[in-house]
Amino acid sequence: MQISEAESAVMDVLWQRQPLSAEEVVAALADSRSWQEATVKTLLNRLLNKGAIRAEKDGRRYLYAPVLRREDWVLDESQGLLERLFGGRVAPLVAHFSEQRKLSRKDIAELRKLLEEIDDESR
Repeated sequence: MQISEAESAVMDVLWQRQPLSAEEVVAALADSRSWQEATVKTLLNRLLNKGAIRAEKDGRRYLYAPVLRREDWVLDESQGLLERLFGGRVAPLVAHFSEQRKLSRKDIAELRKLLEEIDDESR
C-alpha cells in the first residue's frame, strides 16, 4: 500500500491515538502542519479508499482508526527503499551513511552492539 508523505502524517496521529474525529486530527497536526480541515478530510478520505483506515459513525461525526499497522508499513517502506536504492542489501546503505558522515558515534556503537547480538544468535 502506497502512502504519501502527507498521508503518513495523518497516519502517525492515528497510530498514536485512536479513534479520532477529523477535527481532532486537525488539532493534533496544528503544531507541525498548517493544513485546513478540508485538507485533512481529503487525506482521511484517501486513506479510507486505500483501506489504511476505517471510519465509524459517532452521532454527526466520524471517528477514524488505522487498519494498517505501523510495523507493517515501516517494513514495506524500508524494504522498498533498500530494493530501489541498494539492491536489497543493508551493507551498502550503512556504507552510504558512513561516507556521507551521517553516522554519529552513538550510531556506530549501536550498530556494533546489534552486529554482536546477531553474531551471537547465529552461533
